[in-house]
Amino acid sequence: MITADLVKQLREKTGAGMMDCKKVLTEADGDMEKAIELLREKGIAKAAKKSSRIAAEGLVAEYISDDKKVGSVIEVNAETDFVAKNEEFRTFVNDLAKQVAEKNPATVEDLLNQKYLDLDKTVQEVLTDKIATIGENMSIRRFVRYESNGVVGSYVHGDGKIGVLANFETGDEELAKDVCMQIAAARPEYIAREDVPEEKVKKEMEILKVQAMNEGKPAEIAEKMVQGRIGKFYEEICLLEQEFVKDPSVKVGDLIKSKGGKIVEFARIEKGEGLEKREENFAEEVMKQMKQ
Repeated sequence: MITADLVKQLREKTGAGMMDCKKVLTEADGDMEKAIELLREKGIAKAAKKSSRIAAEGLVAEYISDDKKVGSVIEVNAETDFVAKNEEFRTFVNDLAKQVAEKNPATVEDLLNQKYLDLDKTVQEVLTDKIATIGENMSIRRFVRYESNGVVGSYVHGDGKIGVLANFETGDEELAKDVCMQIAAARPEYIAREDVPEEKVKKEMEILKVQAMNEGKPAEIAEKMVQGRIGKFYEEICLLEQEFVKDPSVKVGDLIKSKGGKIVEFARIEKGEGLEKREENFAEEVMKQMKQ
């Protein structure tokens, strides 16, 4: 009998999908080594060998429903930007963005366990197949999904390098697009100054005071300088206080207000952000690609 534990063990050993593991175990009468051999023969187990490679390239994609009420942005990583230009990979990532919006998985793990489109395979199994056929390690890193009573806006920059999703309680599509472009370009961390954690503000004020005192200012003068300089801090990290990139004479908050808009949340995903990237020169990368 092929138990769930046996399937799990084979999956962990090879990185192959659950259905593939179950099929070969049945074929091999539960013999683990024979099952691994069968997976290798089918070209599936080789995906597991790639799982240790650094995947910090890839693609960020978005999806917005026709009524603009639901949207998602997702990051799927691969080893090289060659794969990011691969049409099969791009279609897969775009399909996943749509799946997140429509099927609302709670986590990446939930997404991996969902059926992929209309196929009788899970997302995990399809991902494993892609790793085997495309020839690079890939992983679904993160996603964000918003559902709105107003409008969800999105923007993808640099052919999938940066993706932005924003939820507006009020406002139109044009405003949503402009604000999403702002978020992509100016990297705000919060919507308004009231959203900035008190501890973060306190730490910044301490730094600014030390800077002023290092300039030779007495403590009481340094204190006053801090009050003047903290405004600049808010302008850098708060969306509503930033200068609008299309027209620096206008603050983003004033722009949104003038259009009768209200933004309630946003997410900015930059491809490979925070991931360790492999140091490898371009010539070596090309040679490696040609050998595959």
